[in-house]
Amino acid sequence: MNTLKLAVRGGVPVTGTAEWKALFDRSTSADDAIRSRTAAILAHVRRDGDTALRALARELDGVALQSIEVPRRLWGRALDSLDPTLRRALERAAENIRAVHRAFRPAAQSFTTVDGVVITRRPDPLARVGVYAPGGRATYPSSLLMGVVPAKVAGVREVIVCSPPARDGRPAAVLLAAAEIAGADRVFAVGGAGAVAAMAWGTESIARVDRIVGPGNAYVAEAKLQAAGVVAIDAPAGPSELLVIADDSADPVVIAREMVAQAEHDPLAAVVLVSASRPFARAVERSIERIVPTEPRAAIIRDAFAARGGIVSVSSIDAAIAFAAQYAAEHVLVCCRAGGGVAARVRNAGTIFIGATSSVAFGDYMTGANHVLPTGGLARGYSGLSTEDFYRWTTIQRVSRAAARSLASDVGTFADAEGLPGHAAAARQWRTA
Repeated sequence: MNTLKLAVRGGVPVTGTAEWKALFDRSTSADDAIRSRTAAILAHVRRDGDTALRALARELDGVALQSIEVPRRLWGRALDSLDPTLRRALERAAENIRAVHRAFRPAAQSFTTVDGVVITRRPDPLARVGVYAPGGRATYPSSLLMGVVPAKVAGVREVIVCSPPARDGRPAAVLLAAAEIAGADRVFAVGGAGAVAAMAWGTESIARVDRIVGPGNAYVAEAKLQAAGVVAIDAPAGPSELLVIADDSADPVVIAREMVAQAEHDPLAAVVLVSASRPFARAVERSIERIVPTEPRAAIIRDAFAARGGIVSVSSIDAAIAFAAQYAAEHVLVCCRAGGGVAARVRNAGTIFIGATSSVAFGDYMTGANHVLPTGGLARGYSGLSTEDFYRWTTIQRVSRAAARSLASDVGTFADAEGLPGHAAAARQWRTA
């Protein structure tokens, strides 16, 4: 793992060195080969529909699909056969997600600008949403819950799920069980860029959706970006990220465990500790070195730490906060004295956890907050998935006769200045109304 000394000028991190560029380069942009292959898949599905989806399943998944759609009875069968302990955990997570997202549903608002002019913004649920659920090497029922449950809370009429088929021609049983618990409407055994194309443009079996959400591999992420001109998407997502801001009041072993937990996601996961205490930082590093060899996913963890891991030494908590704003991590864990005050100053984070007991793992699965979050520094401009992503806003304007009379002259003058006489005439007709 890289142990770096952070240079700060005027409270702003200096990141011009090659080491810093490597640490900050977490872009989800695909390489040319992925972009080209993804474009070809999208074109294939747009042209050939279900025929293309079946061909892609044979080529990429080694499966001859009997049916693109998974019958509803198989969801219930998967749920009934699920280990009872896992079922209880999934049901508890779904209920927490449902409760949190219900509490934060947006509401219509009205405002009167001048007497007789009332502007209303109304949230209207989307008609149909597609949720991508990864399968194969990574099977995450938690992500399926995070996509489907908020959409249903928002009142989306139809929520469909696409996930790659296993050897039996169906998505993993735990994903089908999660779809049943979450209240999805339809599930399709379709994965990768082909699934994104099917949801974006529609095929004989899969209806076109209004928005696509959910994580996926590099091809899924690239497909969403290429399809964004015809369908709304959530934030482009890449490998998991964790930035820890900690001082010597924290337990080094606890911090090491948190960092290892996020590193096990992916060889390209980004895990960084920033601390003003060099002895503490060194203690964390030694703890990581002891823990990693005992982990079943040790190879992945080592690759992640080598590629995008770092321990950053700073001069003060102010410098750590400045670093966090520039790094813009998916997850930020604050474990230091006056942690609440520090967290209040942290900007550009997908989600913030305060205190050692607020493990990022709890947020991944059970707190009810959404774990579909911006990565790659995109927390500078994107937020995590929420019920708001499943609405579109309609603006309603009402102008009374008296208000029209008061606005007419100024609007006519404005329109004249812009060279739009028709606008001017439409407004001035109300001057004497």
